[in-house]
Amino acid sequence: MICTLCPRMCAAERNSEEGKGYCGMGSTAVVSRMAPHMWEEPCISGSRGCGTVFFGGCSLGCVYCQNHDISHEKRGKRMADEELAERIRALEATGVHNIAFVTGTHFVPNVLHALSIYRPQVPVVWNTGGYETVETIKMLEGAVDIYLPDLKLYSQRLGKVLCNAPDYFEKATAAILEMQRQTGEAQYDENGLMKRGTIIRHLVLPGCTGDSLKVLEWIHENLPAATPVSIMRQYTPMPFCTVRGLDRRVTDSEYARVVDRAVDLGLHALIQEKEAAEAEYIPDFDLR
Repeated sequence: MICTLCPRMCAAERNSEEGKGYCGMGSTAVVSRMAPHMWEEPCISGSRGCGTVFFGGCSLGCVYCQNHDISHEKRGKRMADEELAERIRALEATGVHNIAFVTGTHFVPNVLHALSIYRPQVPVVWNTGGYETVETIKMLEGAVDIYLPDLKLYSQRLGKVLCNAPDYFEKATAAILEMQRQTGEAQYDENGLMKRGTIIRHLVLPGCTGDSLKVLEWIHENLPAATPVSIMRQYTPMPFCTVRGLDRRVTDSEYARVVDRAVDLGLHALIQEKEAAEAEYIPDFDLR
């Protein structure tokens, strides 16, 4: 295949085993973990967790990524679409509230094929770093019930330094507007679990609260007031990240500044406890 799935628009050739594009992945899905995951937002993880499918590789490649083992080192197992479908069926049978595909942009054709073989009876979640094209998100219309995109950064400078993507904000906001168009306002069941909708995630980074405030202002100006906005404080310094200033955690005052602005704007903010910034909450990518 010649790939133009992500905003990098590599037009690179990808065969079943390898690819020459930015993500470096072939055309066969690489799965790093499939298991119930309890630590997402309460309105999707509930009491039984999300059935998460973590894919290897990433088209974004943030320098501080907590999932470095799979995003940068591409750890995982090649899996045919038919096997992926059967494993989705088995994961759903564990009782999870949804099936959540994590960082799957470069494997959209595989996901759609697997879902054509077996469509879960629970909602399908698209968990993404936000760096998507509108065209690829349109491919997912009708297959995804809940979008869970990051809106990481505002400035081109930070996009370049942290993600090698100076166009991050431009591409992510365009994709999020398409996600919102598809899902409409959030819908919940009688237990408060989301059935359909878009949740925006924003990870507060140390020293970058100015960017955070601009991200919140864009959400306020462009999305419905009831859109859930998850303000995360789980940033954990990683030994491989050498960017100055990212060698510490977010302070209480930094996080409070962002939360206070969300409240002032009237956003439907989901607040995260300080304890979330612990390494124990990073999944073990043991290829289960």
